[in-house]
Amino acid sequence: MKNSLMVFIEYNDGVIAPVSLELLSKGHELAEQLGTELTAAAPGFGLAGQLPSLGRFGATRVFSMEDERLRHFTALPYAKVLTGLIRKTEPQIVLFGATTTGRALAPRIASALRCGLTADCTGLEIGSFEIKGKPYEDKLYQIRPAFGGNIIATIVSPESKPSMATVREGVMPLKELHEWKEAVVIREPVILGEEDFLTEVLDVINRERAVNLKAARIIVSAGMGASSPSSLELVRELAAAIGGELGCSRPMVDGGVLPKDHQVGQTGVTVRPNLYIACGISGQIQHRAGMAESKRIIAINSDPEAPIFSVANYGIVGDLNEVIPRMIKACRERE
Repeated sequence: MKNSLMVFIEYNDGVIAPVSLELLSKGHELAEQLGTELTAAAPGFGLAGQLPSLGRFGATRVFSMEDERLRHFTALPYAKVLTGLIRKTEPQIVLFGATTTGRALAPRIASALRCGLTADCTGLEIGSFEIKGKPYEDKLYQIRPAFGGNIIATIVSPESKPSMATVREGVMPLKELHEWKEAVVIREPVILGEEDFLTEVLDVINRERAVNLKAARIIVSAGMGASSPSSLELVRELAAAIGGELGCSRPMVDGGVLPKDHQVGQTGVTVRPNLYIACGISGQIQHRAGMAESKRIIAINSDPEAPIFSVANYGIVGDLNEVIPRMIKACRERE
């Protein structure tokens, strides 16, 4: 188990979070490159029945820390049990989802272990490098937007043990193994005292998203070039005509035109639909980071130099108020 790659398993309402499965998929790929095993850490309550099936994504062992007091996430007790497990098993790499839970948990563990942590990664790779004549082999490259999203930085923590990262939801493809075995579940003792519970969860109120962009196969997104009521209505009509969901860029949310649930990009949702249509979106790197992995991208913009065209499979230079009605008409005639 020493030098393994470990993934924190997050769950909500008794269901394992999709980002944890995405990280297992990526973790399996990285673990194979390192020649090590993929393990998972699952503190909580009521998860035991689901843990063996994590073998579908490459996990060989799952450390189960079942305790009624861990039914609802609170940072301090979760951090304590996970810190103890990491010290005991000594993994080389530990990955968390860059969710509200992961962002609250990972820094506390990194502080306790005095190890490196890179937040909000959009890519992970294994590589080797040299610093001041000293070679480092098989280290984790932690890739994320930096300086306000204007560059993509590759960060390494060569002396850190373990290397830790939080990873954005939706950026790692979910891959189930064709042949797999059930993961071995190892029950770990949970040693917590009253002093570890400084807060108490009295109630959990869930708010459903207005739209589930991560699950959408087709997304039609509006930018500030489509911010007028008439232009936005055209984008909505196009989305409805092709059976897609409505997305948008950050300026549309900042301007109060659409709610944040519709936002695609670095500070919004990362998506991988079969088809992504960008309407009046300039395509700054912050937005491209959230949709560049779409299978097909169509961009509509009046500016031929707009950055969005650099990632588009098909680009249409023109006034979206003229282009979109033609697309809607073509869709309806085809039906």
